[in-house]
Amino acid sequence: MRSRFLKLSAVFGFSLAVLLSSADSVKAQQIFGRIFGTVTDATGGAVPNAKVTITDQNKGTDFDVTTNESGNYDKGQLIPGTYTVTVEAPGFNKYKRPDVTVQVDNAAKVDAPLQAGNVSEVVEVTAAAPTLQTDRADVSTTFSSRQLIDIPSLGRNAQAFQLLTPGAVKINFAHASSEDPQGSAQIQVNGQHFSGTGYQLDGTENQDPILGIIVVNPNLDSLGEQKISSQDYDAEFGYAGAGIQNASTKSGTNDFHFTAFEYLRNNSPGFSSFARDPFSEPNGPPPYKWNQFGGSIGGRIIKDKLFFFADAELIRQRQQGSALTTVPTVAARSGDFSAYLQPLANAPLVQDTAGNLVRLQQNMIFDPNTGNPTTGVGRLAFAGNRIPASRLSPQAVNILQYFPSPNTPGSTGSTFLNNYAAQGSIAYDANKWDTREDYFVNEKTSLFGRYSNHQFTNGSQGAFGDLAGGPSFNGARFSGLSNVRNQSIAFGVTHTFNPTLVNEFRFGYMKYRVQVVPNGVGTSPATAAGIPGLNLDNFFTSACRFLASSVRIVPPTINTRRSATP
Repeated sequence: MRSRFLKLSAVFGFSLAVLLSSADSVKAQQIFGRIFGTVTDATGGAVPNAKVTITDQNKGTDFDVTTNESGNYDKGQLIPGTYTVTVEAPGFNKYKRPDVTVQVDNAAKVDAPLQAGNVSEVVEVTAAAPTLQTDRADVSTTFSSRQLIDIPSLGRNAQAFQLLTPGAVKINFAHASSEDPQGSAQIQVNGQHFSGTGYQLDGTENQDPILGIIVVNPNLDSLGEQKISSQDYDAEFGYAGAGIQNASTKSGTNDFHFTAFEYLRNNSPGFSSFARDPFSEPNGPPPYKWNQFGGSIGGRIIKDKLFFFADAELIRQRQQGSALTTVPTVAARSGDFSAYLQPLANAPLVQDTAGNLVRLQQNMIFDPNTGNPTTGVGRLAFAGNRIPASRLSPQAVNILQYFPSPNTPGSTGSTFLNNYAAQGSIAYDANKWDTREDYFVNEKTSLFGRYSNHQFTNGSQGAFGDLAGGPSFNGARFSGLSNVRNQSIAFGVTHTFNPTLVNEFRFGYMKYRVQVVPNGVGTSPATAAGIPGLNLDNFFTSACRFLASSVRIVPPTINTRRSATP
């Protein structure tokens, strides 16, 4: 078993950020957005001390700011969503701009030209406010919640949306499925190593510092937005050399909403939904069933004050697969490796144990009891490439009994490579859920908390059975049981002391636990084979823990480099 506690990410950002009331300054916005603008009269002159009310259309929460002497206003620390901007000033009609979209790490500019009149009269403007980045110069792509759901995505992999950004390419490498059941993709951004891309979830660390992959790959239903920056991002992300994938989870609203979904891929008997490969699947594709389902719910606990959002996604995969691999031939099990010999061009002559001069061949086995014991010079090849039965280790012979005999002809021109085929089943389960709560204490103070729990079980039989293991039936070199639990906590408090001073506290914690055990745990094949001192208990030193290393000496060591002549 292997268990790894990866990181206590104390993104204690207890950061006192000085916010100037002009429209060009708000920092630490990686999980928030902002609205800014200028209030003017009919002549274009500035209107100071105008009251600007920014209302979250879904939550009903209000934030008030006042224009400065230049008529400018700025409100940051806004949760992404849709807002209404209302401006009031004595001697002017009330100005109202609804449906202002606020995005993560972006700013919406809403200028308000006021008209002289009674404040009880309202001038409502329906034109969309442009989204600008006035405090950042990064090159980025932002995916909204709707885009993340609507864009086709096999397996609904949120991290894979990085491939839709310029300069991103997936490499032909993947971590073992036993360590990476969340489906992290190894993606290079602008030619940089895949581990150079940083991952943030609600402004807290979400990257395994050892494997370089995302830890909690968010459910698509949990995301309000996902922003991917590939160039010129701020120094606060200096640990990332290739890019930043910044995900922000959804928040509840005053209205209750829920969603449900199910995706089914089924090739079980009677469904026949998959195409057959005529070369490798003459009898049709193997049975396969992938069921991915879940949903979300969000709403209010206290109207205009306390909100919640929760989502869940479950995966059940059952698959039949096959494996083509190599096992020792029947003759090799008794020491006869004559079929393993392969000609070598321009090979020198060597002497065998029968006193004959023979050409050196690939996979030729030499007697370790002959020649110089240190350098190997002068060793004699076993006659006919056959090891006498008396020289075979009884323990090695016993180990060979755990491996099946060949059942296929083998590769073209060889009877000892790819000579064993097997079929078996693969099971994969995922239970992923998240919950988030937002509390707006008052106009000056708000806080949020989120907890994510993603658990995976991945089990596969081995081509050689439980004891010997061998490759699995999905192409991976792993057979056994993997149990992974990834957790993430984020908590933040934002308090506005005055228009120029904001305190933001954020805490993040993540835990990446991997437990992998081979098949046959609790058995003692080493003891049964006559090898003492290996199977010392029923768990840590049992089963394939022993065979994984001992299989390297079956068949006996083959020497292809010795060319000494008598």
